[in-house]
Amino acid sequence: MKCPFCKEDRDKVLDSRSSDGGRVIRRRRQCLECRKRFTTYEKIGESFKLYVVKKDNSRVPYDRGKIVEGLRKACYKRPVSAEQIQRIADKVEEMIFQSFDKEVSSAFIGDSVMKRLRRIDKVAYIRFASVYRDFRDAGELIQEVSEAIADTEPPAQLMLFEE
Repeated sequence: MKCPFCKEDRDKVLDSRSSDGGRVIRRRRQCLECRKRFTTYEKIGESFKLYVVKKDNSRVPYDRGKIVEGLRKACYKRPVSAEQIQRIADKVEEMIFQSFDKEVSSAFIGDSVMKRLRRIDKVAYIRFASVYRDFRDAGELIQEVSEAIADTEPPAQLMLFEE
């Protein structure tokens, strides 16, 4: 592994951790030349391709980037951090690879993303749902918004006075 600072290829591994359901290995390294530390992520290669079955029954190769990009668009100018977006994508991807071998439906992916996004930010959830669910009219969108609002718990300050 080449040091990103001095470009030497002599380093030692200080710490290794498994993440993403054992599919990614995080290694903390130290360059033996310049003594600086850096982190590498090693993803285990897949010997098979996972395909996503879309609504029209077409099949496309699975691409985690599409999940992340959809989340970024839904969370644009919302108080959702990049770390939270990555965590949602990690959890959804972990569920996909634990549950499916060759094909996964886009409905499963979309529902899994919406379930997690709803807990984090209702507005981002509605944005994602409006694209993913492809509402036929404003009534369906209003129904979804109403359900999301009804699912909201009162703020902690209000709860003190209601007890």
